[in-house]
Amino acid sequence: MKKENKRVAEYEFSIGYRLSHWVRFFAIMLLIISGYYISFVFQSPMVSDEPVLFLQAKWRFVHIVAGFVMIAAVIYKCYIFAFDRMSHIERVSIKDFLSPKVWFEQIKYYLYLTDEHPHLRGVYNPLQFIAYVMFYVVAFLLILTGLILYMHVYHHGFGGAIFDILRPVEVWMGGLANVRAIHHICMNVLIIFIAAHVYMAVFNAVKGRNGGMDAVISGYKFPEENH
Repeated sequence: MKKENKRVAEYEFSIGYRLSHWVRFFAIMLLIISGYYISFVFQSPMVSDEPVLFLQAKWRFVHIVAGFVMIAAVIYKCYIFAFDRMSHIERVSIKDFLSPKVWFEQIKYYLYLTDEHPHLRGVYNPLQFIAYVMFYVVAFLLILTGLILYMHVYHHGFGGAIFDILRPVEVWMGGLANVRAIHHICMNVLIIFIAAHVYMAVFNAVKGRNGGMDAVISGYKFPEENH
């Protein structure tokens, strides 16, 4: 039998990265549930003679709060990616993304043509990197269309402040109906991304046996000593 190499603990993700990851996760879950309720009511309040059956308003409140939390988390993640010292291993992944050799080795690994995991300079392999770039592009579109929908309901305060700024974007997208459609399409793309992300995280953790999924909780992964 092949002798197992000694594994070492390697600190991969900072506490800021891990917190932003889980904040985004719970915000997205709330946004999906509340967003589907707003577009297609799937819950009815208890029958009452009192004028207090404001379930749509309550779900909308949840959606708006989760949306602004998501905006803050995305801005924070973009900031630490660009400037945080601990996020250097994320930025280095750009070099792996631009390397044809790493692409070839990674595809071989995913197709079970080899058990040897590619030697990466950064924390993300090329497929992960392009998937995360697409995630943030979709997240940006969700935020942009969400803010346009928000400003048409709340005309004062922040909604009023962004109205004149985002109104041309709304027109460019083809009107409010199109904005809403783009918002829904982007959320469906995000749901597909989440399913693929979870599958690939489990795949890499099981096949690589390096605690890859643990890293987003504890911060540590356990690669082979000579890796």
